[in-house]
Amino acid sequence: MRAIKRNTRVKIKAYLEVFVENLVKEYRGRVIPPIGSAKKYLRKKSSKGQLKPFHAAIIPHGLLRINEFERGFSTGLGTTFEECARLIAQDHHSEAQRGYNLTATVSNAAVEEIDRQVSVLEHTVDMKNRKPSLHAMIEAVMGARRDDDLSQRTSRADLYILEKDGNELFFEMKSPMPNKGQCLEVTQRVLRFHLLRGSGRPVVSSYFAMAYNPYGPNRSDYRWSFALNYTPFDEMILLAQEFWELVGGRTAYEELIEIYREVGHEKAKYMVDALAFGF
Repeated sequence: MRAIKRNTRVKIKAYLEVFVENLVKEYRGRVIPPIGSAKKYLRKKSSKGQLKPFHAAIIPHGLLRINEFERGFSTGLGTTFEECARLIAQDHHSEAQRGYNLTATVSNAAVEEIDRQVSVLEHTVDMKNRKPSLHAMIEAVMGARRDDDLSQRTSRADLYILEKDGNELFFEMKSPMPNKGQCLEVTQRVLRFHLLRGSGRPVVSSYFAMAYNPYGPNRSDYRWSFALNYTPFDEMILLAQEFWELVGGRTAYEELIEIYREVGHEKAKYMVDALAFGF
């Protein structure tokens, strides 16, 4: 039995096709002026630091546009993971939403404890001491709650899933190569989700989800030091197959890659012609 139903597959494919077409339209119209003479080009200025005289001199304009497109494509690709996960999850769970807002009245002391826990995590790593577990961090936040210092707080999850048994899943979906600040920020958000819902696992489970593993097929292959060090990695991060299997089943990841591959194959000529030759 396939993890991605036929109708969902059609929806995902159509969504990806529109994503590609819109991005191509954006970059297709970009004017990349010819270098002309070296003397003229070297007099140019760029407030954004985009001058590349050696690139402009040797690479055809069409290929330069494709290079810009690839960078923009990589930036926007993350949003497609969220939408594909939502579409797949709808077939397997009671509810799935992107950009899900949690609002609750919570203790300010507990909010401050979240910041303290993240600081402790950072400090222990810098001092090469043993990191606190995610469970211990959640317990500390819950234990800091008071009933005389309440205020309303809101936090947004990239993806929310309500399972059929009533348990809730919250996901922050980021690059599999985050910097230190991003790692600490996501850890903070994960703790906030638990505080706002007033519960720990398994009733509420919050994760840092990475849609793919740039190092290989296995969790043990992963090598990005910031994520390994500056998060409670073993408990909080879902990597590639782990994430997609939770969203839609054992074969969801492979099936989804095949849909991306199919769209890429069908749109290949269109992308090259539009970007490189302006057709």
